[in-house]
Amino acid sequence: MTPFSRRTFLRSSAGGLASALVAGHSSHSAENVDVAPPPRRVGGPVPMTLVPQDTLFLTWQRDPTTTITVQWVGPETPEPTPLRIVPRDGDLWKTGTAEQKPFGPTDLKVHRCEFTGLQPGTEYMLQVGKNALAYQIGWRTESYRFRTMPAKATDTFQWVSGGDCGTGPHAIGTNIVAAKQEPYFAFIGGDLGYDNGTSAKTAIQFLQNYAKHMVDPKGRLIPMVTCLGNHEVRGGYKGKRSDATYYFPLFDGLYKDTTYGTLDFGDYLSLVLLDSGHVSPIGGEQSDWLATALAEREGRPHLIVANHVPAYPSFRDPATAKTGALGTGEANRIHWCPLFEKYGVDAVLEHHDHTFKRTHPLKDGLRDKYGVPYLGDGSWGQLRKPGTPEKRPYLASVGHAYHMTVHRLEGEQRYHVALEESGRVADVYGTFGKRPAKRG
Repeated sequence: MTPFSRRTFLRSSAGGLASALVAGHSSHSAENVDVAPPPRRVGGPVPMTLVPQDTLFLTWQRDPTTTITVQWVGPETPEPTPLRIVPRDGDLWKTGTAEQKPFGPTDLKVHRCEFTGLQPGTEYMLQVGKNALAYQIGWRTESYRFRTMPAKATDTFQWVSGGDCGTGPHAIGTNIVAAKQEPYFAFIGGDLGYDNGTSAKTAIQFLQNYAKHMVDPKGRLIPMVTCLGNHEVRGGYKGKRSDATYYFPLFDGLYKDTTYGTLDFGDYLSLVLLDSGHVSPIGGEQSDWLATALAEREGRPHLIVANHVPAYPSFRDPATAKTGALGTGEANRIHWCPLFEKYGVDAVLEHHDHTFKRTHPLKDGLRDKYGVPYLGDGSWGQLRKPGTPEKRPYLASVGHAYHMTVHRLEGEQRYHVALEESGRVADVYGTFGKRPAKRG
């Protein structure tokens, strides 16, 4: 085992965290930012002149070591759009065509093409469209780059996570800093654009920002993985699947039958993605499914859970209100946290409160060196001032800054680095295997 070293991590980071310190997007001082206002419904016409490159993004429906899904939102085309990919050092092209599906109650379509049987840990070229079709519908053939995930956990790689983005300048600033880290993918833990299930324009603007800025310094597209948040759903909670008007048309490839699921990266990393009551209740069927999903993945070197509303909030009140209403995360703590502890979850990614936070490793809500750390709390583009560790003893570190987290996996070792929009490193935390944290 290599001893945990903050200095070594910062020096060796493949994405150049040190460079982000001087090249980060400028921002207003977090000390001067008030509580984020509630999102407003965005009106205005839906853009109908979109071309694929405006909203193009990559995601996954199954094992990211051997597949990629290419998607964009745009007008319906008379014929399916052709695509093809090839390894950068190869000459044998794979071809496909994009199926067209409704994008909520709009005239736009989601265009989707999945490629399977790819080589792990390989950089590919992607082309969308062909010359004849380009002339016909008014856009040209575009070439892009992407890479598949490594085949084994022994290959060092990093990815980024965060949540509560929106479409404003701070969300764009965090996009830019995140892309500089050369992550293999980005996980967004709900509240992507704040479309509230009612604004197609907002959902599209989020995709436009992502397509433009989530490209790494080598020109590679950064795939996006997500889970559901309250601002994807009309009413926020206890909704129907159809209330997530613009979310599931984009991500039903992964969430085919439920609003929660798993994404397994070979046999070394599993993301377990939950719905914190926005469509599916936390208890009952989802919790039963969670117990089975965690039991099946207990032996994975890296087992990480993600959901939107935090079990251990940094801004909202975790206590039961006098009216009898549940405190924030109470249902999570009742139904989910015992399962996280039982099956050795390595970290839980939480969002919703618009702060930076890291808890101590926790068991039954108390600090325990063999417990589960909770990382959050969703300030990619939204911000609130957190509570203090003195008032909430489960908190180990908190901050009032726009941020995302860089996760670097090295064999069985994990580093989690909270990186602010300004480029400042707010926190470094590391664990090895299923053992306690070495430092943090």
